[in-house]
Amino acid sequence: MERSENREWMRYSQKIAMMMLDKMEELGITQKGVAERMGCSRQYISRVLKGSENLSIETIFKIESALGLQILEPAFANH
Repeated sequence: MERSENREWMRYSQKIAMMMLDKMEELGITQKGVAERMGCSRQYISRVLKGSENLSIETIFKIESALGLQILEPAFANH
């Protein structure tokens, strides 16, 4: 991946992490709580929240379900 593409991906990943952190604060939920809702480890959630994890569509869906967020949904609303 080219450096500029990598930078764009990192920004997008960090944006998702910020959305998650805001929602977690709003809900009063911890990394452990998110991990339990998603069926993964707290360590994985920590990596996601650092904005450095390459997220699959399945993982993004699990994040949306666990926190009641819309990350990809608006992209599919017009179809």
